[in-house]
Amino acid sequence: MGVPEGTLSHREVAAFIVSESLGWNIVPPTVWRDGPFGPGMVQEWVDVDESVDLVALVQSDHPELRRMAVFDALINNGDRKGGHVLPTADGHLWGIDHGVTFAIEDKLRTVLWQWRGNEVPAELLEPIDRWLKTWNDQHSPVAALSGHLSEPEMKALRNRGERLIETRTHPEPSADWPAIPWPPF
Repeated sequence: MGVPEGTLSHREVAAFIVSESLGWNIVPPTVWRDGPFGPGMVQEWVDVDESVDLVALVQSDHPELRRMAVFDALINNGDRKGGHVLPTADGHLWGIDHGVTFAIEDKLRTVLWQWRGNEVPAELLEPIDRWLKTWNDQHSPVAALSGHLSEPEMKALRNRGERLIETRTHPEPSADWPAIPWPPF
């Protein structure tokens, strides 16, 4: 089952909500708007440091990349390409293009497999654990997700978060699904 038609922009907003509610600042500000061509999402422009070698960067052990890898496992990112990692002049790394996320079935595809099978550091699990504890609070950021994701997608998201907390391990690539998106950049 693929991403339901007409939901890509909702997934972009949902990815921002998750990033912000975890305090991770991975996704540039992204909001839902009504525009001249109908409703959709708008994302803040990011000026990229073009001197950064993206191939070397996405293969590195950069701490922001590791956080992004955990984020991708949580939101089930099916399309983390190297070109979706935007380095800025101040050294920050932004992640963009989250339309192929939040699938019910596990479909993680990424260029960030360097931590597969390794223990996830506690400082990356603690925000997820705190966030999951607010799941049923109608005033939490989780409630805002329901306007962008279906109930089965919300349940799958929660289950992935709980699985990360329980296993404390970066996921391994699936034998049933291509591990790296094509093209990788």
